[in-house]
Amino acid sequence: MRFLHTMIRVYDLDAALDFFCAKLGLELRRRRDFPAGRFTLVYLSSGAQGDEAEIELTHNWDEGAPYSVGRNFGHVAFEVDDIYATCERLQAGGVAILRPPRDGHMAFVRSPDQISVELLQRGGSLPPREPWASMPSQGEW
Repeated sequence: MRFLHTMIRVYDLDAALDFFCAKLGLELRRRRDFPAGRFTLVYLSSGAQGDEAEIELTHNWDEGAPYSVGRNFGHVAFEVDDIYATCERLQAGGVAILRPPRDGHMAFVRSPDQISVELLQRGGSLPPREPWASMPSQGEW
């Protein structure tokens, strides 16, 4: 398993980029706008050799007010070798799979302290497989 990123929601993307890049010194790795979903994702890194972890800034275009503390934090993300085996192991250990890997690529679980954890399949998506393909999402993730 490899740590990928931590996601936080930002109300003012320009102010966030000024803080994280101009002031803190992080580097902008990539930016993607999603007009249909009305949001932007920006990935930042330290730029340090060997440090591939990123911060994902999520800017929802239509957010009416700044996020409250707690609501602004999104999730931590890990890349896994086999999304199905990882979910099976977690489920066997009593962890609820809140967003099953129906697509063979992404799942969400929560820590005991309710920290949202995103699991992403390394490389391409695996072929859909039961019981995951038909399992509904549950709760918040």
